[in-house]
Amino acid sequence: MSLADFEYGDIIHRCFRCGYCKFPVNWMDVNNCPAYARYRMESYSCGGRLWLTRAWLMNEIQWTDHLAHILYSCTACKNCEVKCPLGINVDILNMIRAAKKEMVEQGKIPTAARDFLESIQLHGNPYRIPKSKRGVWMDEAGIERYQGQEYLYHVGCVGAYDTRAREAAKKLGRLLQKCGVSFGALGEAEPCDGNEVNHMGEEGLFEMMVEDNISLLNSLGVKKVITLSPHSYNAIKNDYPRYGGKFRILHYTQLLEKLIEANRLNPTVEMRIKVTYHDPCFLGRWNAEYDAPRSVLKSIPGVSLVEMERNRESSLCCGGGGGNFSMDLLGGSPDSPARRRVHEALATGANILAVACPKCLIILEDAVKVEGLDDKLIVKDIAEIAAESCGIM
Repeated sequence: MSLADFEYGDIIHRCFRCGYCKFPVNWMDVNNCPAYARYRMESYSCGGRLWLTRAWLMNEIQWTDHLAHILYSCTACKNCEVKCPLGINVDILNMIRAAKKEMVEQGKIPTAARDFLESIQLHGNPYRIPKSKRGVWMDEAGIERYQGQEYLYHVGCVGAYDTRAREAAKKLGRLLQKCGVSFGALGEAEPCDGNEVNHMGEEGLFEMMVEDNISLLNSLGVKKVITLSPHSYNAIKNDYPRYGGKFRILHYTQLLEKLIEANRLNPTVEMRIKVTYHDPCFLGRWNAEYDAPRSVLKSIPGVSLVEMERNRESSLCCGGGGGNFSMDLLGGSPDSPARRRVHEALATGANILAVACPKCLIILEDAVKVEGLDDKLIVKDIAEIAAESCGIM
C-alpha cells in the first residue's frame, strides 16, 4: 500500500507533533498518553506514531517488529482525540486502526497480537478456555439462563473466565437479583463482543463476529442489554448499529443509578471507607459517562469520594485497551501506566480504588501487588462495593 491508497493519506500529515495530546486538562504531567508514559520516546506518542505510519506508507522506512510494537502499544484510550485542538482529532484513532489493519493484511503484527486474534478465532476468547466453561460463574452465583427476560446480562470474556473478574460478575448478578431486575445471561452461548478485535485492526474477523452476534441476539428476542465491561458496552452501543444491531444498551453503573433513583436499590450497610474512582476509557472518554459511577458511590452510606489529580476526561488509562490487557506491551516497568495510576490513587489518601471495568480491576490490582501497596490500597469494582453495602458478601 502507498500513502495515496491509505484511507487517511490526505490528512495524516496534519499532525505536526505539537504535544498537546500528552497533557491532561490541568497540565500537571506530560505523560497522559499511556504508551508515552511507559517508554518516554516521541515515537510512542500519538504524533510520533502517526509520523512513523506516514513514513512507512511512503516507503521512507521499512516495516520492523519495533514499528509494529509501537503501533500496537496504542491502547485506544482516546486521550489524544479528546485533547487534540486540530480538526483531525476525530480521525486520529481511525488512522491508527487503519494502519493496524494494513499490518494485519500483510501478516506483519506482533506475535502477541497474532496469538490474541488466533485465540478469539479458534476459541471465542483470549484465554483459550473451552466455551463450555464460560457459564461457570452463572452456576456459582445462581444466575438464570436468558429466556426472554427484560435484560440480557453480558459479562464479556474477562468477566466470564478470569477468576478475579468473576467475583465482580457474580456480585453484580446477585445485586440485580436483590433489586428484582428481570435478567438472564447466556453462559456458554455468550459470544465475545469483538471490541478489542476491532481496535487491533482485524476488520474481517470483527465484521464476522458482529454479524453472528447480532443474529444470535435477534433470534433470542433480546432488546435490552446490561454489560459488566465498558469495552462490551462500547462495541454494542457504537459499532453494532452499523451492522443493523439496535439494542438498548446500559453499562451496569447506569442501571444501578436508575435503580437507586427508583428506590429499588437501597444500600444500608455503612462502609466507612475513603474511595477514589478510576474512569475507564471506554466508559469515560469513549462514551462520556462520568457521572453514573460517581452517583452510585455517593449513594453508599459511609463512602467518602475523593478525586485523583487526573480524572474524568483526563484520567490516565490503566494500559489495558486495544488488546494490551492480553498482549501486555506496556508492562514490566515502574513507568507502566497502571503502576503510575495506583500511586496517584494512594496520594489521595483513599484506601479503596474503585473501578467499573473488569480489565481495570485486574490490571490495577496487579499493580498494587507489584508496588507492594497491598496493606494501603484495595482495588474493588463498584458492583462489589454496592453489593456489600446491601449485605451481599
